[in-house]
Amino acid sequence: MFRWGRALPLSLRSFQMRRISSDPLLDQLITCNNQFQIFQLVGIHKSKLSVQHVGCAINTLWEIQKEKPSTSLNFEALRNHPEFIALRILAENKIEFMSNSTLVDTLYAVIRFNVEPHDSLVQQLLVEGWRRVERFESETLSKFSVCLDKIDLGTSPLMGKVANALSTNLDNIHNIRILSSLMMKTFPVTSAKLQQRLIQRAESLLENIDHVDVHSVRRIVQFLFFMKYDYQPLLDKCNHVFVRDIKKMSTDTMCIVTGLYRQMSFKQFEFLVLAKSALLEISDLWINAEHFGKIFCALFPMASQETRNRLEDDLVILADKIHHISLVYILETMAEADCKNPILIQKICSAIQENLDCYQRLYLCKITDALMCLPCQNYQLFADLQKRLTSYMKTCFVPSIVVMMTRSLSLLTLTKVDDVVLTKIDSVVPQCDLSDLNSIANSVIRWLQPVKVSRQNKSVVYEKLLQKVSRHGLERIRNMDNIDKLLNELTYMMTGQWLQDMLIADILHTCQRLQHQVTWRNAPFLSLVISYCNGLCPPVLDRIAEVSMENVTKIHPTDLNRVLYAFANLNYDPPREEEFFNMCIQHILSNLNSFPPHLMVLVAFTLAVAQYFPEDLIKSIFNVGFLTKLDSELDTFPTDRSAKIRIRLMQLNRAVCLECPNIKYLDASNKRSIYHQIHIFLGDLLGGINYSKMFVTTPYYYTVDFECILNQNKKPIAYMDENKLSSNVAEVQWGLDGQLWDSKSLPQGSQRVAIEFLNPVAFCRNSSKIKGLNAMKKRHLEILGYYVVQIPSFEWNSMELGTKDSWINYLRKKIFTNEL
Repeated sequence: MFRWGRALPLSLRSFQMRRISSDPLLDQLITCNNQFQIFQLVGIHKSKLSVQHVGCAINTLWEIQKEKPSTSLNFEALRNHPEFIALRILAENKIEFMSNSTLVDTLYAVIRFNVEPHDSLVQQLLVEGWRRVERFESETLSKFSVCLDKIDLGTSPLMGKVANALSTNLDNIHNIRILSSLMMKTFPVTSAKLQQRLIQRAESLLENIDHVDVHSVRRIVQFLFFMKYDYQPLLDKCNHVFVRDIKKMSTDTMCIVTGLYRQMSFKQFEFLVLAKSALLEISDLWINAEHFGKIFCALFPMASQETRNRLEDDLVILADKIHHISLVYILETMAEADCKNPILIQKICSAIQENLDCYQRLYLCKITDALMCLPCQNYQLFADLQKRLTSYMKTCFVPSIVVMMTRSLSLLTLTKVDDVVLTKIDSVVPQCDLSDLNSIANSVIRWLQPVKVSRQNKSVVYEKLLQKVSRHGLERIRNMDNIDKLLNELTYMMTGQWLQDMLIADILHTCQRLQHQVTWRNAPFLSLVISYCNGLCPPVLDRIAEVSMENVTKIHPTDLNRVLYAFANLNYDPPREEEFFNMCIQHILSNLNSFPPHLMVLVAFTLAVAQYFPEDLIKSIFNVGFLTKLDSELDTFPTDRSAKIRIRLMQLNRAVCLECPNIKYLDASNKRSIYHQIHIFLGDLLGGINYSKMFVTTPYYYTVDFECILNQNKKPIAYMDENKLSSNVAEVQWGLDGQLWDSKSLPQGSQRVAIEFLNPVAFCRNSSKIKGLNAMKKRHLEILGYYVVQIPSFEWNSMELGTKDSWINYLRKKIFTNEL
């Protein structure tokens, strides 16, 4: 019963076809619901099978197989079945009579059955596909590209013909699923011009289609990732689909998108926050080793410490059950998130070591790079990795792979570097681009370190190799005639000693030589390069400013931060400086919704460095709603990245307070309202407003919320008149509010009192225990000679202190009751 129930949809489909089909055998093949029925029909009617019958039989076989769970698939038994062998022979004999769709469907099914690429049937199908590829419909072309990718022909001339057919018929493709698939598969062989056309076509289809499936959008984002091109308008459209349909997304897709965003540094906090919440809700899948690896990689870098601890504990238990490839990505995630759990690190390293023979070159390099970022002391694993990489290096002839393994060997080399390895590196240098040359140079510099040189005594060999790399690098830069190509090669090499020592001057000179090629598309990244080079290049900066002003509305608002940062960082004013900044600011203010919270902070800080303080932007940042969003977003960031954004926010706040005191925002209207209240009550308690001060900076640059001075009898001492200056400048201490005090003017026996108002973030969430940073500040203030009074916000805002008298009595008890 269940068997026929499963076959019902196929039966209904065949019933609809019977009205137009006069071929009973074809109808029977379509209605088969297991491979044995198909093989039985093939065996009985072998001599009568037409090209339609053969194509239908192979296709139906695949449709049946793909519905089975992966654990029950046995392609080897299927391939060895006599009737399947007969089908293959019949298909090979009838290839020239197949329609285009049947040809590609047959090729696809045969490949999915794991028939070897060198099999004669596969080869004949490919040859016929080569002849017809320019006549394929878009859907057939897409499926053909998938076939080529699956048999490692993704960079072959045949895939080039597919890309050419795609270019010819691009405007006739109206299906985003087909387009996204072709974008992904043909990427390795597409030109920069075709890539731009594909992006424009994808953007157009996303604008004009109401319903788009997330898998197609995910492939578009992957295409941009492979291009190393963060084209913001298209990414924004893709992100909108992800946010809208996040509840429909599978766990796998959610994890893939989260990983892509992280690798692309595309910070769209709304999706990341939603993805984080969704992944936390499916914690029942964490016990499944198959899913756990993907969830760990997506969630661990943006999880709270409590969640991280739980993930680490679960990973220790499941490590032995996780696939060996997934272990590599888990190790990379641990390195990225700065995992310090020694038990977990040792467990993952042991599991990887047990499977070391299963890893190819790429994964050995990934393992090495990750291990160098973790506190791992498994020297046997290091030695095994070095041995395998050295062996692979001797037989490798692909420059990019040689470079990749060179970098990994330089990170873990424990003993002598093999002469064959050095010879191999020397041989690929002329074939390398700037990024690869940079990697080789930094690897050689590591080998030149004194400790290693003394052990290997090969410094002359390394120096000659470094000189050769430098010579080729300089020649490549000086001969560059396309600024986009230069920027593309510089994308992943803007760090390292070799770049700083050897190439900066020539990079700036080449940028100046090619400045006529600067456009609004490449201006943002060129600005970033100029800023990283840390050298003034006025002609190029002037050209960037000119192009940006002419095309400011074409540049994505978030990319303008890169442009502005170059001018602010290098403190350079273009010829029409005020007009340039005002146009950029206006475009930014008109599109604030395009900015994730952290980027709004960064662009405001960049403008502050350049002495521009747009009031609307400042007020948008310093309000409770925005800062709540910022906190949520930073919770998804790595710790060091989050800390940098918070520092920028603090620096922005300081700049606004000092340079634009007339701008009233959160600091004045919300937070300072409580501080102002406390300051007034302190004046009532101590005898006047001049007996206390707000926001005083101490030696070592701590900021004290309130300060007062008590003599030896616990009587308050008034501060000196603000208009009276100390005669000795060296004895003056300054506060943030401009007040000052003379460090030698205190009467003997007097005591400085620091009064600190503690916000909720100063305490643990589930207790009234003060967190370590605030405890350390109290300790340091006491060392500096203060008596410290701490006012917890939950006490100050409690129901017991609802009147002025109760607040003043509370302050009296805090300051005078305790023994100074």
